[in-house]
Amino acid sequence: MKNYPREKIRNIGVVAHGGAGKTSLVEAMLYNTGAITRLGRVEDGTTTADYHPEEINRKITIHLSLVPCEWLDCKLNVLDTPGYADFIGEVYSALRVVDTALFVVSAVDGVEVQTEIIWEYAARAGLPALVFVNKMDRENANFFNVLTELKNKLKANFAPVQLPVGQALGRQDAHPTDFAGIVDLITQKAYTYPDNGINRQEVPVPDALKEAMANYREKLVEAAVETDDELMLKYLEGEELSNEEIFLGLKKGIAQAKVVPVLCGAATKNMGVTNLMDILANYYPAPAPANNAPFSALVFKTLADPYVGKMNFIRVYKGTLKNDMLVYNSTKEKTEKIGQILYVRGKNSVPTPEVPAGDIAVLVKLQHTTTADTLCEKDKGEKLEGITFPKPALSVAISPKSKGDEDKLGNALSRLLEEDLTVQIEKNLETKENILTGMGELHLEIILERLKRKYGVDVSMEPPKIPYRETIRKTVTMEGKYKKQTGGHGQYGHVWLRLEPSAEGEFEFTEEIFGGAVPRQYIPGAEKGVRESLAEGVLVGYPVTGLKVILYDGSYHPVDSSEMAFKIAAAMAFKKGVQNAAPALLEPIMYVEVTVPENFMGDVISDLNTKRGRVLGMESTGNKTVVKATAPLAELTHYAIDLKSMTQGRGSFEMKFNSYEEVPARLAEEIIKKAKEKKDD
Repeated sequence: MKNYPREKIRNIGVVAHGGAGKTSLVEAMLYNTGAITRLGRVEDGTTTADYHPEEINRKITIHLSLVPCEWLDCKLNVLDTPGYADFIGEVYSALRVVDTALFVVSAVDGVEVQTEIIWEYAARAGLPALVFVNKMDRENANFFNVLTELKNKLKANFAPVQLPVGQALGRQDAHPTDFAGIVDLITQKAYTYPDNGINRQEVPVPDALKEAMANYREKLVEAAVETDDELMLKYLEGEELSNEEIFLGLKKGIAQAKVVPVLCGAATKNMGVTNLMDILANYYPAPAPANNAPFSALVFKTLADPYVGKMNFIRVYKGTLKNDMLVYNSTKEKTEKIGQILYVRGKNSVPTPEVPAGDIAVLVKLQHTTTADTLCEKDKGEKLEGITFPKPALSVAISPKSKGDEDKLGNALSRLLEEDLTVQIEKNLETKENILTGMGELHLEIILERLKRKYGVDVSMEPPKIPYRETIRKTVTMEGKYKKQTGGHGQYGHVWLRLEPSAEGEFEFTEEIFGGAVPRQYIPGAEKGVRESLAEGVLVGYPVTGLKVILYDGSYHPVDSSEMAFKIAAAMAFKKGVQNAAPALLEPIMYVEVTVPENFMGDVISDLNTKRGRVLGMESTGNKTVVKATAPLAELTHYAIDLKSMTQGRGSFEMKFNSYEEVPARLAEEIIKKAKEKKDD
């Protein structure tokens, strides 16, 4: 693939709700340019963009894929993205580096949840956008219903630039055979797509469509003149605008993200796709000019390829990147030498000696560089804005099925974290579990599949243990005496401890020894005995917290006493004291912020109440409500799944540790019983 100047490059992110036909559309685009000689099918696992084994097996897009193609002397850098919520991080990576967002919407299913979520993100970024209403050949397809949904749900200036031949009258009883082609509202020409769509054919506009074409063209002209004062004046004075003037007005409105063209077609039959490609090449913006600035680029994806090695996908913003250049990673503050530069299309690649500003390419085997890093010329470049990823919300405990694979698992997880920044892994030192956190059930399943396939580690998964605590509810005094005589030098330690509940919730050890009842040199031993005993409570064996221990009396033997003897005596007194101080079970309470559309607020609050939650307040942010609450961690282990179901995928939440509180007696009995049964097993 040849190098293209900046003004001939179009960087396009293809986004949609899962199942809308993004990947099929990208496949048709490649087919039309001659990059592939036959149309692959998602169902057969033969598309260019979905080439990872887990994508082929599940027949869905999981990874961001770069599939450039050449059209009208332009290079269309197409980024195909996943449509399922669990992989939204890949979408955010793509939208960070493209100049256009191409939304694919099913003509049957309409505007679905992920489309709404991604639209909000793209709108905040100010990205020029367009909509391709796909699957017009399917039963119950309705272009006009989708157009109404777009306007009602996404609140933007959507302007149809095409009408479907066969559905322009919006009949509810539309049949697949009704979709025969499209009418272009700018040129006022109709097109059909014989020979698998490769030969677009101009045909007369059907008489039945001429009135609808005139009406919608008038609306398109109104959208075109809104961003240009001269065109607006001409329009208001009743002058007819030329096609060129409409083109210029639309192009300006698109660049300012004030007009969103709506097109239609059927990707699997390659209908309407060439018209879409024409509009992308002619109407949509090239990368911003770099003005001969020093080199800078952003890494937007890292991939570990079993044959090539680590691959970093970059968008060059300024300057030109060349082979053998020394560049500076301003994020990691490390120098890298550029080895091989690749242009890739799916899993295929070709080397290139350089990458100009505005283009997208792949760098191989960089030592320190990962996703969201900036590469630049040292002391000349800049640190580009990174990529904001959503926080993962669903946690599981993982362990290798083979005991000898612990190190292998650790290395595999390190590689995985480089590839996917929506994954978190941490070691819970208390429960001794490896906690893997991802975006949802499907995400976690895919991670385990990749660990096995790519790194040969078979992993088991289970809910994380809840880090309960034990405490006391009343003040007690307790004696501990350790006396051992074996014929020679003996052991003697004797203490009196007072155990008091602590309002601060922490542990504190103090002494009130008077008159040398316990010599100063033995007090550290007594404290050590108490502190070591905190690790295992008397109810189940959870750590003990929320109490104050006072050493206030005791006795010693001038020969047999030792620090060890006082350590043992204090531990004995502490354990007996806790047993007599009304021991109680504590559970972690989390602070939760749940962000949902207003119409789901009542459901969320009701659900939190069933989870023993306490709602602290609510706050409105635009058309959404943030519900602030506290709830036990034990009730929130599957909250990511519950919230998704409750809000149709429109809700999100974040939580952090807040405090420990006593478990209600009925629940505590059940927890203690189950924990003891597990210990006995």
